[in-house]
Amino acid sequence: MPIFVFIMKTTRMINIAIFASGNGTNTEQIIRYFREHNEIHVNFVLSNKPRAYVLERARRLGVDTFVFDRRQFYYTNEVINALAGHTIDFIVLAGFLWLIPGELIKAYKNRMLNIHPALLPKYGGKGMYGKKVHEAVKNSGDTETGISIHYVNEKYDEGQVIFQARCPVQPDDTPDDIAAKVHQLEYEYYPKVIEREVKKIKDRH
Repeated sequence: MPIFVFIMKTTRMINIAIFASGNGTNTEQIIRYFREHNEIHVNFVLSNKPRAYVLERARRLGVDTFVFDRRQFYYTNEVINALAGHTIDFIVLAGFLWLIPGELIKAYKNRMLNIHPALLPKYGGKGMYGKKVHEAVKNSGDTETGISIHYVNEKYDEGQVIFQARCPVQPDDTPDDIAAKVHQLEYEYYPKVIEREVKKIKDRH
């Protein structure tokens, strides 16, 4: 009688790193979203600001952190080596304000997402972040705004947009009111889009 041996292929978790420069509310949402996930895990948070509150949020949630300066980021391999040390498969930017260097983009080609708090190509580019974006939307008289999720290239906010969600802007909305609406879209959609895109990478392998 022939003996059949079945070999089960084991697959490891897909590891995500998050780059952030600020308070870290989006980062916390993303970490929590994937906490019980059976395929995807956030295991590293990196920041260019040693006092950024995002680092405290990550530590409280048991996620390793790494702080780097401009020299390390642009002129050494320290950041790429740190990512390799955590077996990072995919990078997410969540309020990270520096332009990503070419070497890092090359190392994570089509595996790096960013979120922008407006409907690109409107209100994108260098210096357009946070409240500056919402003030620009308010001053423009636009009746809607939203979020754009895009892949990262070597220019600010010019990578391929893969998702947008919209919300209305009322005449009496302040920039803070607009920000609150946009944050809700970020919390709702960013983790889901990350999950979708990471699974595409996984399926290709």
